[in-house]
Amino acid sequence: MANTANLSLPLLQAAQAQKHVTVNEALIRLDAVVQLRLQSLTVVAPPPGAADGLAWGVPAGAAGEWEGQDGRIALRDNGGWVFLAPLTGWRAFVVDAGADMRWTGGGWDAVGGALAPSGAGIAFRVLEFDHPVVAGGAQNTAVVIPSHATVFGVTGRVIEEITGTLSSWRLGADGSDNRFGSGLGLGLNSYVLGVLGRPLTGYAPMPLRLSPDGGSFAGGLVRLAVHYTELSLPASV
Repeated sequence: MANTANLSLPLLQAAQAQKHVTVNEALIRLDAVVQLRLQSLTVVAPPPGAADGLAWGVPAGAAGEWEGQDGRIALRDNGGWVFLAPLTGWRAFVVDAGADMRWTGGGWDAVGGALAPSGAGIAFRVLEFDHPVVAGGAQNTAVVIPSHATVFGVTGRVIEEITGTLSSWRLGADGSDNRFGSGLGLGLNSYVLGVLGRPLTGYAPMPLRLSPDGGSFAGGLVRLAVHYTELSLPASV
């Protein structure tokens, strides 16, 4: 046997020369997959200037040096790429999603809630994004709450002062412009803590809506986070 069964680590052979090469290759793989961190699951081509030791989950339709490696882990090593096949049950922290994920055999699913053997489950998710406040009146966010998500609340933080003639602002969705808060502050680090008494479920993608009070917006930047649950279907047969 040339490689181990689970992590495909190279094994030393009898009377092998330059044993350090094989040992170092095995250590590099261990360094990547123990406490696994994936930079992203959505990047479709190797990022330029990627540092050695960083890893990505290769999505469908990958290109360049990742072409044909869909579903594998791409590990940057010595200026090139090593590809590893995850096993069912492997977990990873996905940096750009800020979430723990589990490999189900067909893809990466968020860890949290419960998961049936067929893949049916419930997952707790947080959708975080920055909304640049544009000049004028009420405005929708470009990022939307996914269809069939059940929202428990929205939190947020002003990360660049909101300017304009307004005195405060409201945050809402689904026909209610203050569902997640009203009288919200304009200054740096002002916050939103919009907890719902009754969860909100939408059956189509749904934006958040920012509305000014007593005037209009001129600019600013708000970081928003939607806290919700999402159901997953059993695997197809």
